[in-house]
Amino acid sequence: MNSILIRNARLVNRGKISECDLFIRRGRIERIGGAISAPADFELDARGNHVFPGIIDDQVHFREPGLTHKATIATESRAAVAGGVTSFMEMPNVQPPSVTQELLEAKYRIGAASSLANYSFYMGTTNDNLEEVLRTDPTRVCGIKIFMGSSTGNMLVDDHTMLENIFAKAPTLIATHCEDEATVRRNLERYKQKYPGRLTAAHHPKIRNVEACLLSSSRAVELAKKYGTRLHILHISTRDELALFDNTLPLEQKRITAEVCVHHLHFHSGHYRRYGNLIKCNPAIKSHLHRDALLPALLDDRLDVVATDHAPHTLEEKNQPYLQAPSGIPLVQHSLNLMLEFYHAGKISLEKIAEKMCHAPAIAFRVKDRGFLDEGSWADLSVVDIDRRWRVSADNIYYKCAWSPFAGHTFRGQVLTTLVSGHLAWHEGRFNETKMGERLLFER
Repeated sequence: MNSILIRNARLVNRGKISECDLFIRRGRIERIGGAISAPADFELDARGNHVFPGIIDDQVHFREPGLTHKATIATESRAAVAGGVTSFMEMPNVQPPSVTQELLEAKYRIGAASSLANYSFYMGTTNDNLEEVLRTDPTRVCGIKIFMGSSTGNMLVDDHTMLENIFAKAPTLIATHCEDEATVRRNLERYKQKYPGRLTAAHHPKIRNVEACLLSSSRAVELAKKYGTRLHILHISTRDELALFDNTLPLEQKRITAEVCVHHLHFHSGHYRRYGNLIKCNPAIKSHLHRDALLPALLDDRLDVVATDHAPHTLEEKNQPYLQAPSGIPLVQHSLNLMLEFYHAGKISLEKIAEKMCHAPAIAFRVKDRGFLDEGSWADLSVVDIDRRWRVSADNIYYKCAWSPFAGHTFRGQVLTTLVSGHLAWHEGRFNETKMGERLLFER
């Protein structure tokens, strides 16, 4: 449809909530104001509901190509849209890894053909692909990903010369997974000897411990300061790392930024008794002392962005013994729901949720014409009933892996409608796949 009129919206945008109508034409917001009168192909009365900018999730793993028994770009982008996520940035640890420009562009072709959400894909790094990394186009690729600690896949970059070269010469933002690999391996051997054959997920935060995170994050910050690199550290999970980040500068001026993920805000290590491997992830979920330090750091802007690190695996894989079970949690469909739980508990405002999930990723990555509900911007948005209660169950989990640690949980707040680049992608419990999402562009 060419035009959409949304009436009676409670618009959550740029630090305030305002009552207004939105008129959308040819994919963009053409007008915002009171009582707009304009012929439209589709009208939606949002009375009593809030309209948020589309969430930009800067860290997901959609597993395509090569790991499509776990997930695909098509399935996970649908789940994202059902949760109000209209744009994603996806990681390179697939099979084969996205470590050449040719392999990277092959993923963009998959996105163009099958992603219901807007998409971007990180360029991956290894110990020997510097030439390919330096060819990355900063206006068309979200960033360069460095695994400074191994995670899913085999992309650990531990060659010091390579790290120095990437930080010194990177043409665009570097995003890092920070865990010191030597520390993790040393801890693992110690715990295998101490608990032979008896390791469980409860040992995970002791193996992938605070020290491993802090050592690696500190190293990344040191390199970024040395070379003036634009650095974005992913999934901060410890209170010890918070001192690395500045909240005295506006986000637009920061050269070093940090992300926190919804599972590190929500879970703590006591939850391993209930969930076991289902919440095994890297970096590990740690004690409540660390969990409880993260939300205040988000609110005072030491942490800049909220994301998911959505990382699905099959239940069969997760049900293996601890050492064989892969790390990662499917989360992209439920990230807004988790943040709304903090809102209903009086711990964060709706305006701050929009800032950290929508505005801040757009600013940090310099996403072109997205992340805000402004006239002229792309119409990426969700209509949300923040009070409607709904129960997570098998028939409304859209991940290909078909499970969630929140199965059986009742959330308060539900996404009713999602527009992606002006396309009515999700409405009244149904997907509309007559149009796919757009490739994200960046103003760098």
